Amino acid sequence: QKEGLMRYLEDGHIEMSNNLAERAIRPFTVGRRNWLFSGSPRGAKASAAVHSIVETAKANNLNPYKYLTFIFKSLPGIDLKESPEIIDILLPWSEVAQTVCKKAE
Repeated sequence: QKEGLMRYLEDGHIEMSNNLAERAIRPFTVGRRNWLFSGSPRGAKASAAVHSIVETAKANNLNPYKYLTFIFKSLPGIDLKESPEIIDILLPWSEVAQTVCKKAE
């Protein structure tokens, strides 16, 4: 393990441990067991879609519950075929979503 230790000592940007990476993938490894019981391929796809939305909200520093509420309340009143650019407002990095769904500090 000398080579890895020497690389760590020579480059100050390398993390000493991989705890950050392990914590980032923990929800997926815990969820993997639950996904076995999705019931059907359609259920698994729906579960993956919701999980993706939640993780994207977290990555953009949004409250996932507030963000899901925001998009599920907004989508039924929008005709995306007529005005597809409106979807930009619902994306987690939009100013509107950031204002409405920001995590409490």
